[in-house]
Amino acid sequence: MRLIDLSSPVDASLFEPDPVKHEILTPADGARHMSAEVRKHLGLAFTPASLPDGEFLSLDTLTLTTHTGTHVDAPSHYGSKATYGPPRHIDQMPLEWFFGDAVVLDLTTTHSAVVGVGGIEQALADIDYTLEAHDIVLLHTGAQRWAGTKRYFTDFVGIDGAAVEFLLDRGVRVIGTDAFSLDAPFGKIIERYQQSADQSVLWPAHFVGREREYCQIERLTNLDALPRPYGFRLACFPVKVAGAGAGWARAVAILDD
Repeated sequence: MRLIDLSSPVDASLFEPDPVKHEILTPADGARHMSAEVRKHLGLAFTPASLPDGEFLSLDTLTLTTHTGTHVDAPSHYGSKATYGPPRHIDQMPLEWFFGDAVVLDLTTTHSAVVGVGGIEQALADIDYTLEAHDIVLLHTGAQRWAGTKRYFTDFVGIDGAAVEFLLDRGVRVIGTDAFSLDAPFGKIIERYQQSADQSVLWPAHFVGREREYCQIERLTNLDALPRPYGFRLACFPVKVAGAGAGWARAVAILDD
């Protein structure tokens, strides 16, 4: 068995539209903090010198959104109402959705900000693959080359609502991408709306989730490290954040070599 990490990191040193704040209590800091707490609450004398190397335990405190790094969007992220009933939060989604056969579709040669059904069909034909129910579809757009920069959030390829419907019609329940969003870049969407005043151009891939229940994995990476486009499984279990519209995930490809 071989494992390939497809997850992008949570890294406070990289650019994020919503910056990550990472506060670190070092083991030495932990020793000083613990000795102060012992004196305060127990009234006992205890110094860091009593501990091996004068260190206790480290502690990391992070302030970030659930959409930082590789994460899974839950149906409740797409809106507060859905035609199929109350949209479920990330902690309510079945684990079975996030482990199974996966296929990578190569969209790296596209010159458009949005790929439709035709582009998805062509990518499937290029690898001679027929989708099966419950396949996890991963879109390789090449966006990872801009990871950590402002460009990652403005220059990428998304898919339209019809393409999402096409995948869901074939039993797909989870769609992943190496881009910041499954939709086109925000600027492109707003430009199209200003030109057309057509609400249907506003985040169509996401808003399909108000009509049909599905999940997205956004901000994957390392898809080009996979030795084949299918014939592997994916584990992408989201963190169980109660009542949240998304949860961070460690996405890992599992290959039986």
